[in-house]
Amino acid sequence: MEQKIFSVTDLNNRIKGLLDVDPILQNVCVKGELSNYKIYPSGHHYFTLKDADSSVRCVMFKGSAMKLRFRPENGMGVLAMGRISVFPRDGAYQLYCTDMRMDGMGDLYVAFEQLKAKLMAEGLFDKNHKKPIPRFPQRIALITSGAGAAVRDMIRVSGKRWPMAKIIVMPVRVQGVEAPAEIRGAIAYANRYNVADLIITGRGGGSIEDLWAFNDERVARAIYESEIPVISAVGHEPDVTIADFVADLRAATPSNGAELAVPDADEMRQYLDSLEIRSSQALMKKLEVYRRRLNELSSRPVLKSPTGYIELKRMETEMLKNRLLSVQEARLNSMRRAFVGYAAALDALSPLKVLSRGYAVPTDEQGKVLRKTEDAEIGQMIDLTLSDGALRCRVEEKVKGDK
Repeated sequence: MEQKIFSVTDLNNRIKGLLDVDPILQNVCVKGELSNYKIYPSGHHYFTLKDADSSVRCVMFKGSAMKLRFRPENGMGVLAMGRISVFPRDGAYQLYCTDMRMDGMGDLYVAFEQLKAKLMAEGLFDKNHKKPIPRFPQRIALITSGAGAAVRDMIRVSGKRWPMAKIIVMPVRVQGVEAPAEIRGAIAYANRYNVADLIITGRGGGSIEDLWAFNDERVARAIYESEIPVISAVGHEPDVTIADFVADLRAATPSNGAELAVPDADEMRQYLDSLEIRSSQALMKKLEVYRRRLNELSSRPVLKSPTGYIELKRMETEMLKNRLLSVQEARLNSMRRAFVGYAAALDALSPLKVLSRGYAVPTDEQGKVLRKTEDAEIGQMIDLTLSDGALRCRVEEKVKGDK
């Protein structure tokens, strides 16, 4: 029997053909651990699935990779679905993966936790970024399904509690692959055209798959970037989504979102009524205080008899004048006595007193007092001042006295 000779390409194509017609290998699920996971600029994912003894090369093209709900990482245990075939150029078989799920853990749960950790690290959940909800919103944009029960509940609750607010419904899909882009677009539109001063986005309850649009990164970033405050009202009380963490306020349900968005008109009316009563009571109390004060003032003598008050003040003024005059007179007497004493002391020290006792004061022609004999010269004219006048004398002789 003549042996058939294959080219390398023919051989690889023949093996590829055999694998491509095997129905089991065309829809296979392989369990293993991710290794060497790489994402190329083309969007294709290349990786290896391995267990304790073997490994197999895998590829997931961009179209399938875009449907992944979690971010695959090395060391992660997964279930990879797809088909086995050969890439003729390399002659190596590989798994062409079309879907991937977490092994032992829901892929949606993993995707939720991964996105939550990522956005938390970026600061999208920080409280200091959250905007205050307006106390009395005038326009409220409801970004939700236009046909669901949630939008009817929000319109009913907000209309009952605060009918002054204008409700603007911006219908979007809240489920399915198109939903995240529509929700993000509606939030961006509301901000761009200043549609409202408050946004409520959400939907009624459902499974995690039903609520998944509100776990989408695009929706989370749109809420974070919104200049208009956003209330997230998704599902029921236990349901928590990424949108709840990013929003400025989380509501347990859509109805609760409407309750948190607007005040209760009945409560406001009761508050205003109580405020009116308190204001009236405070005013009456103030008037009573002024009334008592007026009565007290009107009973004073000055108001009952103005002339009597003037006479009283006149008498007080007269008494004060007399006291001032008495003080002034006493002060003047004291000063007179002091003056007399000072005058007597000065008189006792006066040179005239000395002269009246027989003494004389010699002075030269310039009026300088001669204190010693050497102050005058023989033949010099001097004046002797006496108690009743002066004598003009000539010095004839100097006589030294005993010291």
